Amino acid sequence: MAASERTALGPLVGAIDQGTSSTRFLVFNAKTAELLSHHQVEIKQEFPREGWVEQDPKEILNSVYECVEKTCEKMKQLNINIGNIRAIGVTNQRETTVVWDKTTGEPLYNAIVWLDLRTQSTVERLLKRIPGKNKTFSKFKTGLPLSTYFSAVKLRWLLDNVEEIRKAVEDRRAMFGTIDSWLIWSLTGGKNGGIHCTDVTNASRTMLFNIHSLEWDPELCKFFDIPMEILPNVRSSSEVYGLMKICPSRKSGALTGVPISGCLGDQSAALVGQMCFRDGQAKNTLSQYWFKILILRVLKRYGTGCFLLCNTGQKSVFSEHGLITTIAYKMGRDKPAFYALEGSVAIAGAVVRWLRDNLGIAKTSQEVEKLAADVGTSYGCYFVPAFSGLYAPYWEPSARGIICGLTQFTNKSHIAFAALEAVCFQTREILDAMNKDCGIPLSQLQVDGGMTNNKILMQLQSDILCIPVVKPSMPETTALGAAMAAGAAEGVGVWSLNPGDLTAVTCERFEPQINPEESEYRYARWKKAVMKSMGWETSDSPNGK
Repeated sequence: MAASERTALGPLVGAIDQGTSSTRFLVFNAKTAELLSHHQVEIKQEFPREGWVEQDPKEILNSVYECVEKTCEKMKQLNINIGNIRAIGVTNQRETTVVWDKTTGEPLYNAIVWLDLRTQSTVERLLKRIPGKNKTFSKFKTGLPLSTYFSAVKLRWLLDNVEEIRKAVEDRRAMFGTIDSWLIWSLTGGKNGGIHCTDVTNASRTMLFNIHSLEWDPELCKFFDIPMEILPNVRSSSEVYGLMKICPSRKSGALTGVPISGCLGDQSAALVGQMCFRDGQAKNTLSQYWFKILILRVLKRYGTGCFLLCNTGQKSVFSEHGLITTIAYKMGRDKPAFYALEGSVAIAGAVVRWLRDNLGIAKTSQEVEKLAADVGTSYGCYFVPAFSGLYAPYWEPSARGIICGLTQFTNKSHIAFAALEAVCFQTREILDAMNKDCGIPLSQLQVDGGMTNNKILMQLQSDILCIPVVKPSMPETTALGAAMAAGAAEGVGVWSLNPGDLTAVTCERFEPQINPEESEYRYARWKKAVMKSMGWETSDSPNGK
């Protein structure tokens, strides 16, 4: 691209993509959706006790500033005018919980990450107050089961166990939020007038939010004993929340005055980024009523989970097969909310990291792929990576990881293959549940995320599902979704979401290469292994305390 072309690119939109394992800032051309520049910083995870997963909110915030600064420097080197950045969107790891002091701007405890299991005893105590110990008691308000996964129980644990937070609540100094809230508040001024807000997609993951009224629910807040005054204001996914301010500690102000005008939880952002948000697209793309998209997210170093989302339009559909109901997006203050059915798996890409870092059978994620390719089979070995219990469709926190079917012939390559196969089997489980709820079998699966670079995994996924798997050539669909929401916001208006204006995405396609009988046999063996993983831990066991 010539220098004159670079300086005449037209309106640009930035996206902050804050994930479990890294933070990135990316800049897109609002007219072509082309990625122009980006920077990434890895984020540490802390494991103070078994089952506990924490992150430092200040490290997360500083990583955002660093990514913004470095990306702007790269753009200047490319002769791209950063003054053309008209808006910024935020997408984030969901459920991860932060409480901070609004008078000092300092976090009052580390962020409790969505994977964290410390709240199992909190969940069991709350269940005793519910008739029949019904985990789905709030299903028709929140769409969610009572689980360690969601923010309300993490916040309850913080109030029960951290004296500094209790005191801050009493003194009316405390603010609660998921990562999006912490970032937007900090980036728009922090203790000097920062905006305390969240969007509907993130609010719908707290278990305190009524997904029909689109408001915090007083009865649920009373049940969890959460003071409503510490909760953020709930906004749409696409509107101006506030303007970027200079960071006093870093003297960082490259994008000062640029509106932050998009906010989506990461899986919702990927749904938008794959352009699966228009009413009727579901009818035209895959089936008469449903559009389904699988999101496999694993970043360079740490893995997260696997999520299957089905856009159900403006109607909330409740699962009878272990899925949750969530808000997909609300693309404007006066626009309707769209809903989704979701299947959530706690451990997908993280199993590759576990093989590398804990067992040491490979030095890189790519080496795990090579080991699996060398044998092309698990030789009857099955791996259930229930490191954080089992999420959908079981919602069984007592489960723990197992490897079974081992023989003297089994070697590290077979275990590597079994680990990749486990990701595919977990996807099959939630896809089966989705098909039962929807009543229409899926004809192909669209995938997204860093883990989709593993071609062995993509082929295995197609083989296990017995349907084609389609991977878009544009890998940054999560950040793209946040940018689209920001650019389309009222008052910004540089990104058109009209169907005719959207850029078509080219795809790579993987077709099934084994017969359905073999796929069903392997899947049945996997299900047997899953049953054996359950019932290992309770909060009363020595490991659970």
